[in-house]
Amino acid sequence: MRGDTARYDSAMAPHASLLERYRAVRARSEELAAPLSAEDQAIQSMPDASPTKWHLAHTSWFFETFVLEAQVAGYRTFDPAYRVLFNSYYQSVGEQYARAQRGLLSRPSQADVRAYREHVDRCMEGLLEKEPDLDASVCDVTTLGLHHEQQHQELILTDAKHLLAQNPLLPAYRVADAPATATSAPLSWVGYAEGLRQIGHAGEGFAFDNEGPVHRVFLAAFELASRPVSNAEWQSFIDAGGYRNPAWWTSDGLAWVQSRGIEAPLYWLRRDGACLVQTLAGPEPLRPEDPVCHVSWYEADAYARYAGARLPTEAEWEVAARALPVAGNLAESGLFHPRAPRRAGIAPDQLFGDVWEWTASPYTPYPGFRAPTGALGEYNGKFMANQMILRGGSCATPVSHIRPTYRNFFYPDARWQFSGLRLAR
Repeated sequence: MRGDTARYDSAMAPHASLLERYRAVRARSEELAAPLSAEDQAIQSMPDASPTKWHLAHTSWFFETFVLEAQVAGYRTFDPAYRVLFNSYYQSVGEQYARAQRGLLSRPSQADVRAYREHVDRCMEGLLEKEPDLDASVCDVTTLGLHHEQQHQELILTDAKHLLAQNPLLPAYRVADAPATATSAPLSWVGYAEGLRQIGHAGEGFAFDNEGPVHRVFLAAFELASRPVSNAEWQSFIDAGGYRNPAWWTSDGLAWVQSRGIEAPLYWLRRDGACLVQTLAGPEPLRPEDPVCHVSWYEADAYARYAGARLPTEAEWEVAARALPVAGNLAESGLFHPRAPRRAGIAPDQLFGDVWEWTASPYTPYPGFRAPTGALGEYNGKFMANQMILRGGSCATPVSHIRPTYRNFFYPDARWQFSGLRLAR
């Protein structure tokens, strides 16, 4: 998984051509899918996930629909049926199909999807070879498509992890690396003075529309934990009856935890008295020092109350992150699992990578936001009810895809992503 990291990093550098970046991103998707069999790639394990085969086809559909059909005179689609089949909300026989039915697509085959990708790549590369003469809009939409595909690269990993965890054999996606020896640093607090601050994307480089516009926020003085909450700390929450004590939970969270019988983070296992965690490398011993992962917003919020703290707002998180380099245990590390730092970093540590960090902020537009028009608005301005913001990326996020202003968002019960938490007060 890590053999071509240096070459990938070079291709994604700011000075790289659009063609180089296109080739790197498309090759990376194929690399991430390679450990999965044709059977693995066709199955959907839950409504929120998608089959790997669908991810590979849908990202090709994006370039075919929004670049090739729109910009290449005389372009002929690979298969007209794919225009609807691999749309985010495909229809058939006049009926809207739910996302949950993507796993029913036994046809087209994996080989057909591979041929589709090869066709789209040939046409896109022919177009991008003319980069100096391309209209700026073509370059902008292609760049959007590359970041869209990087989102799906992360989903390939998280969806495959959920899929393999449903198999009683608990198969591995890849061979495990020997974990480096690490000790979780004692939790400390980093203080920030009150004041008027600026957040949001300022316009340099790529960003999704939901990251702007830049605006000012007033923040009261606050403190942010020096690192994410660890497995050991979460175990203390469990031992203290945290999942059973209504005092820590919102009413919706309590109903969720009781109705589903939730007793621990997703993928925690008990075998012969040992505490294990299912990873993309199969079951591994649960390391107390690693950041806790695969918890919902409901769980994160409950833990924060138990700990006498709270979740940070996204504005607080961004103010802290702006002063730090975008570096950490991201997808290019090849670990695909959160790890405690090998050595003490700059506090607050691990803001980027390891786990997406839940915040206290709902997913709403920033002041002055104007919704984009046209079909591409579906990829930039998805403001939906009852979703919460996560920040910072995870061990499955490409480093060239994340930035301090990036706003991820999921429903409060979602936990199949690499989601954790950091305390604030």
